[in-house]
Amino acid sequence: MPQTDPDLRAVLYGLPPAELAALPEGAAQVSPLIPGSARLEDVAEASLETAVLLAPPGTVERRYALALALRALRPGGRLVALAPKDKGGTRLAKELRGFGCAVTDEPRRHHRICTAARPEAPSGIEAAIAGGAPRHIDNLALCTQPGIFSWDRLDPGSALLLRHLPPLAGRGADFGCGLGILARAALKSEKVAALALIDLDRRAIEMARRNVADARASLHWADLRGSEPALTGLDFVVTNPPFHDGGAEDQALGQVFIARAAAALRPGGTLHLVANAHLPYEAPLRAAFRTVTPVVTEGGYKLFEARK
Repeated sequence: MPQTDPDLRAVLYGLPPAELAALPEGAAQVSPLIPGSARLEDVAEASLETAVLLAPPGTVERRYALALALRALRPGGRLVALAPKDKGGTRLAKELRGFGCAVTDEPRRHHRICTAARPEAPSGIEAAIAGGAPRHIDNLALCTQPGIFSWDRLDPGSALLLRHLPPLAGRGADFGCGLGILARAALKSEKVAALALIDLDRRAIEMARRNVADARASLHWADLRGSEPALTGLDFVVTNPPFHDGGAEDQALGQVFIARAAAALRPGGTLHLVANAHLPYEAPLRAAFRTVTPVVTEGGYKLFEARK
């Protein structure tokens, strides 16, 4: 059963703009995309006074987060949910009314801001929670959850990297591990001694923990734009780096992955990187590595092998 700190009275999901939503004093952060946050799933039912959510863009993921927040609020507790108009904001009021809430809907600065009180008996929240919960799906033969990158299909970039990944050896890392698909392939080699799986998304780490049952694997919920985890002397890094942050393209993310890989690898260590063909990663790769070999370009993706 969900349980949490009995003194907790408010939660914050994500980082909504301060000018659009007043942040509750003492609120616990519960976003799965902010390392170190609490789990909204674990907050006790009817225990909160206030919940403020920067709602996720995906419909299933958004309804899941809204339903968890409503479950955690006491009857009459205040829910503020907001999102950009083009990333689910226009649907928020309808979704909350579907849960039985009376909603105030305010447009401001390209967002919709919805305020509601938790009804005595919300309707449909258990179905929404079940719809967004972890599950095993046959087409991947893996445990997964809506909201994780490529949660219900094999990403074409990862598929390309899998087809061309050579047998690996030594100590390595999977940057942005997702469900653990690349990690599972890397660990097929008995010569791999250890593999660090790193992802910004707590849900991805939780699913990768289920999918990668190997004592050589260690899992890290971390933002590679920071200093953790500390990695040095690696023999290889595999990665299909993200290039969106909050829905907007951000080429700097891939550049950070390249820089972190170069810092973590030993001299002679190898980075195996796949990226969308339009992303200009050649220059940062050549700046950070001794040799950069384009392996293949196919289906809108390009694969590099870079040696330090």
